[in-house]
Amino acid sequence: MKSRLNSFWTVLLSVVVIYLIVKFGIPAVARQVTGLPFPLPVPGALIFIYMVLTLIAMFLLVTFDDGPLNDFLRPIKRFLRGDFSKPVRAVGIVLISAAAGWYVYDNAVPKIAAPLALRIQHPSSNFPKKMEDAQNPMANPTEDQVAAFIEQAKAGEVQFIEQVIPDFETWKEETGEEDPLLAINTPAIKKFRAELEADNVDNETAHAALMEVRLFQGRALYAMNCRPCHGDSTAGDGPMADGFKLRPINFTDNGTIETIVEGYTFWRVENGGPGLPLEATPWDSAMPEWKVSLTEEERWLIIMAEYDMAEKTPRIPEKH
Repeated sequence: MKSRLNSFWTVLLSVVVIYLIVKFGIPAVARQVTGLPFPLPVPGALIFIYMVLTLIAMFLLVTFDDGPLNDFLRPIKRFLRGDFSKPVRAVGIVLISAAAGWYVYDNAVPKIAAPLALRIQHPSSNFPKKMEDAQNPMANPTEDQVAAFIEQAKAGEVQFIEQVIPDFETWKEETGEEDPLLAINTPAIKKFRAELEADNVDNETAHAALMEVRLFQGRALYAMNCRPCHGDSTAGDGPMADGFKLRPINFTDNGTIETIVEGYTFWRVENGGPGLPLEATPWDSAMPEWKVSLTEEERWLIIMAEYDMAEKTPRIPEKH
């Protein structure tokens, strides 16, 4: 007849094995999965939760019936009655005392450890130097682009990004209007349309109108792609913001996008969380790699809109 492991030892071994898996096994597996040069430790609070759940499960298993409960208590009662041999009792007393003593010592002894490295939310260690002097081409239209915009407006064929065209089509059906500029209709657009009707368009007026068109498109792209996290006002309070361990950046704060050059903002938007260097780990930004789903022009439009909506200006690059 095969011997069966006593419930007491089954519970004890199960608790020990689960603790070792959570404490050391998961970080080791995480290191292999992520390919990082260091393990990702399980937080102490999470280990505590796992072990509490384990003890609850073991308690339910043992107390489900009188048989398992008596089987679990049998070695404990035998030890307390002195049924085991003296060497076994001596080893048991030493182990229990040593475990209790180590627990007290480990919690009471002063710890000597190196200072924790502060996590850098937006590190720049792999920021390309060539991007330092990059300027937003959407915020600086050329004379040729302004002239082309004037001709498009005269022909009623102003070019828009494809993402906003369905909204313009809906607007046209509801209003009966054909000129999409009427849907924007800011003071700069109104002045530009008035000069168009008078056939006397000033380049400065056209430049301001073109900027309004680009800002309109940038805001639309922001609403489609960035608003869920960064919010309507770019304050990092979007409907999904509370779901992240690291909350999205508040662009209206004086210590965020106002302190960095546009080239860095573009680089961060382009590469997202996956493009961050190691010092951003383990709480990497959740921002996607927008270069995968947005064109370069669209990313610059979003950045221009973000600075405008947050009422900030980018830092001017230093000249060395």
